Amino acid sequence: MRKLLVPAGVNLLLGVPGIVPYFLVWYVLANGPLAALGWTTQDPNENDGMLLWLVILVPVLGIYGLVWGLVNRRLARRTPAPKTVYWTVCAVASLAPFLAIGLF
Repeated sequence: MRKLLVPAGVNLLLGVPGIVPYFLVWYVLANGPLAALGWTTQDPNENDGMLLWLVILVPVLGIYGLVWGLVNRRLARRTPAPKTVYWTVCAVASLAPFLAIGLF
């Protein structure tokens, strides 16, 4: 488990700026498909359509995903842990700041 401390720490730090793309994904889902299914309520002020949000979401999510993927690909080569454990720990560590802000 000690061999995953550095990748978990790096992903925890990557999760701090990752709050923005994670929030944008949640906002688009909550006001689009999830609201259509009745699982969430749509924001009454959201009447500009989804194209505007996709124009904002795609570049932000693409840049964050590219940085996250490249960093983790490099760390995965150097970490002698099973790959499924490695990627699970990294995904949870990256989501931790977003979930912590959402809970408090």
